[in-house]
Amino acid sequence: MSWSNSVYSSERGIPNIMKTTRAGGILIHLTSLPGSFGIGDLESAVNFLNFLKKAGQSCWQFLPTGPGADVFGQSPYMTLSAMAGNPLLISPQQLVDDSLIDNQELSGVPTFSEYTVDFSKVSQFKEAVLRSAYRNFLNRDDLQDSFKDFCASQSWLDDYSLYMSLREKHDQMPWFRWPKKIARRDPDALSDAAGDLSDAVKYHKFVQFVFFRQWSAFRHLAAESGIKLIGDIPIYVGLDSADVWANQKCFDLDSKTLRPLHVAGVPPDYFSKTGQRWGNPLYLWDKGGDTGKQLYGWWKQRFAVLAQLVDVVRIDHFRGFESYWQIPATEKTAVNGKWVAGPGIHFFEKVGDAISNLEIIAEDLGTITLEVLALRDSLGYPGMKILQFAFDSDAKNLYLPHNFETSNCIVYTGTHDNDTTVGWYLDENVAQESKDRMRRYANCDGTAIHKDCIRLAYSSVAKLAIIPMQDVLGFGSDCRMNTPSTNSSNWIWRCAREFIRNDVAEYLRREIQFYGRGRR
Repeated sequence: MSWSNSVYSSERGIPNIMKTTRAGGILIHLTSLPGSFGIGDLESAVNFLNFLKKAGQSCWQFLPTGPGADVFGQSPYMTLSAMAGNPLLISPQQLVDDSLIDNQELSGVPTFSEYTVDFSKVSQFKEAVLRSAYRNFLNRDDLQDSFKDFCASQSWLDDYSLYMSLREKHDQMPWFRWPKKIARRDPDALSDAAGDLSDAVKYHKFVQFVFFRQWSAFRHLAAESGIKLIGDIPIYVGLDSADVWANQKCFDLDSKTLRPLHVAGVPPDYFSKTGQRWGNPLYLWDKGGDTGKQLYGWWKQRFAVLAQLVDVVRIDHFRGFESYWQIPATEKTAVNGKWVAGPGIHFFEKVGDAISNLEIIAEDLGTITLEVLALRDSLGYPGMKILQFAFDSDAKNLYLPHNFETSNCIVYTGTHDNDTTVGWYLDENVAQESKDRMRRYANCDGTAIHKDCIRLAYSSVAKLAIIPMQDVLGFGSDCRMNTPSTNSSNWIWRCAREFIRNDVAEYLRREIQFYGRGRR
């Protein structure tokens, strides 16, 4: 696939995506890959590149890669840091290859499921492995200069590593429940804490050093394989995160309790009759001066870190830059919120330099207005088309391929928030009329509905067609990645090694080449 470099508009200084050739890709999160240690990791990711090449794919899309937390159900959209990498993605085998641990330390690996992730069990195992690697690292003179260079290059790392160390000291309590001076970042208190916890701080820096070191090797192999990596940046961050703790004045927090006055979410929609109350603190977009400088500086830093990891970024909840749903923090649901104007084009003007080397996909789903579309189009960003949404109305439905108004869009059979295509088709709550329309539109009998939808995506004019791995394999609802507005059984699906087969790759290659999306 040949994606052109982002260029600047001479009038506004905003990077825009220019023309691309027709291409295809797979959506699967790294944690969902097969592997020997209970979760997909960066060794698994390297192996999956071979499947993508055989399948004629040009892109790999995955979810955010930040460090999750049990209190958030390990959601990749509610992480402890917007900058740091998830320690669970670090490959123990690559630690062996780097002589940071020896094979004997992996001889007692617990028995893990091939089909789901037990995050608690995996975390306990990986933590022990990383602690051992850290002890060995302290005696590795050959790595110390690289470690120091890494720490100096990541301006977010000091706050993150101190935050993680303090969180451990205070039994994983959120930062706003820590002692007052630490919670409010009194300089003397922070200095004392950094000194007292110096070894813990260094450990967390080491973990990030290893993550970025392994990721760099993975990204290099992806580039050699001709695979573009598509990352995901949630517009909001979790309240209990290093980001909010370190940048409190940038968020809509009560100065006395340090809790949000208003929280993020969306109004009632396809996924929920009461809307979605995400609970994230909102940004103080209208503040100027030092607060505005700090807020936009943090966003620039966020994009700069992501540019170290991926080639393309999907901005989750893009519409929030035009206007966002503001929910009083006292409300239990998202029903009684209101729309508030966002920063609009001003945001992209301010962060233009930071995203000049990234290509952008705008997640423009949900309640979309003409103003949101105008912002997206003024930036030149492709939006998203979801085939599962295409059959619930009539011939004017904007998600039907014949209504794609431009090729500057990305088509999906479904996203990580959707049921699988087979699960959707078998769901008794989905109107029979919608299923009838899908069969008629695809000229099929429904016996291989996932393949019929793949053909609809591949045959469309969209510049890029992304297929979730569950739909490639025709899996049902038990393999769904996430069900919005629920808190259990999300993010745990794994694709067992037995399903990543040559015949599956050959099927995808035949289809993608037939529809002119093959690798060149």
